[in-house]
Amino acid sequence: MRPGPGGCCCRRPVRANGCVANGEVRNGYVRSNAAVAAAAAAGQIHHVTQNGGLYKRPFNEAFEETPMLVAVLTYVGYGVLTLFGYLRDFLRHWRIEKCHYATEREEQKDFVSLYQDFENFYTRNLYMRIRDNWNRPICSVPGAKVDIMERQSHDYNWSFKYTGNIIKGVINMGSYNYLGFARNTGSCQEAAAKVLKEYGVGVCSTRQEIGNLDKHEELEKLVASFLGVEAAMTYGMGFATNSMNIPALVGKGCLILSDELNHASLVLGARLSGATIRIFKHNNMQSLEKLLKDAIVYGQPRTRRPWKKILILVEGIYSMEGSIVRLPEVIALKKKYKAYLYLDEAHSIGALGPTGRGVVDYFGLDPEDVDVMMGTFTKSFGASGGYIGGKKELIDYLRTHSHSAVYATSLSPPVVEQIITSMKCIMGLDGTSLGKECVQQLAENTSYFRRRLKEMGFIIYGNEDSPVVPLMLYMPAKIGAFGREMLKRNIGVVVVGFPATPIIESRARFCLSAAHTKEILDTALKEIDEVGDLLQLKYSRRRLVPLLDRPFDETTYEETED
Repeated sequence: MRPGPGGCCCRRPVRANGCVANGEVRNGYVRSNAAVAAAAAAGQIHHVTQNGGLYKRPFNEAFEETPMLVAVLTYVGYGVLTLFGYLRDFLRHWRIEKCHYATEREEQKDFVSLYQDFENFYTRNLYMRIRDNWNRPICSVPGAKVDIMERQSHDYNWSFKYTGNIIKGVINMGSYNYLGFARNTGSCQEAAAKVLKEYGVGVCSTRQEIGNLDKHEELEKLVASFLGVEAAMTYGMGFATNSMNIPALVGKGCLILSDELNHASLVLGARLSGATIRIFKHNNMQSLEKLLKDAIVYGQPRTRRPWKKILILVEGIYSMEGSIVRLPEVIALKKKYKAYLYLDEAHSIGALGPTGRGVVDYFGLDPEDVDVMMGTFTKSFGASGGYIGGKKELIDYLRTHSHSAVYATSLSPPVVEQIITSMKCIMGLDGTSLGKECVQQLAENTSYFRRRLKEMGFIIYGNEDSPVVPLMLYMPAKIGAFGREMLKRNIGVVVVGFPATPIIESRARFCLSAAHTKEILDTALKEIDEVGDLLQLKYSRRRLVPLLDRPFDETTYEETED
């Protein structure tokens, strides 16, 4: 019997999707046995019960395949945009085309081009059409609702002018404020304000010089305790925590096995390390094991010497897919082939597990089985920066060899206090149950929001317990249309397209928060339903393909060769 997703530790009968089996009403959510039975009958629930009983809980993760007609029309859409883009560029060259909105500004033409030819073409003819959907400035706390500065463009989105108006009370479905700690009231704000008055804003030095405060020491001890590891080290930037520490851990003669959907910070860190990089299919343990076997059997290219180290790079929650790493299987493979494991918990720490301790807690695993535990404070803790936890020897080594530790300025004291206060709240060390309630509320919101979107007929990616919810848009014209229509209805969303996603898998990405009430979610769902009908986005045929059963080919990718 498992606890409810992300926080319910009570021992009551539970359903496969984490809801209580007796059909009770809790936190405003009505739970029905009939819905689960119907989903199971339709084959929508896929449980992993094999792999020698590695999973202590049902692991429900499936992806609905792109309908063939939608895929064809998406390719045709990009083809038409590209064809007409080149045609209009040709006509402009011969001064036949009078519209010059898709050309560089006059003041830019004296500079050397920053882009290659196609990148320049894509930016001018495709990206500029929908550029207004990104970089919208907000002027409030990124809580359940935000205020957005209104802006207009009179030159095809090359530049924007602010009207002076503020769009008030926009429902925020895009911020990573998973537990709702990004706010300007409450215990975190009060503690941060007190430390600001005592310590000031900046430290103006590195940790190795005169920038090591007692607050930094307190934070690192607290992080180590929270993670259940021997020691931890904190950094001022989450991106740099990955990109600057991976090169300190591996180098020439080492092998990195990286998930194909890993974050850009992991990719950059791997490339900067100089190690050989091989890519395995997303969350596909068959693909990972094949690479591990080949690494052991064949060794390094040409010399056939054994690899100095083999490091597996994975994320807890993949921020574009909403999927959760198959950590029990990864750990089993890591032990079998004597590799090292680097786990990025940027999105999962605080957002998963009965006590909010991330994907390790979610699966009920031993933190010692993960060699390098990385995470950020930018999401669940409402702050900034990152951390690495592990053995004391590892942390002592990174203190002297990590560029991010040696050369970067220390974390700002008020930010440190924000992290300490929010982390103590999650751990229950503040004497309240607020942290546990936030973790539980996030799990409730996630389950409810995902279920309702599926019932409406949208194609939703990811794990049922993931607060990152991608809604598939597919066609290029619908990327901008969805973002604009939602903003008209006072809903702020994040839309994502190529090259951040595969060309036929454009999507809107919703991020759930414990700060969202049921009323807020119902309002957002009502508007999403209307826009879905307007733009004809309800593609689902409810034929889910579990990731475990997806076909596997033996194609691997190698980025660098020794």
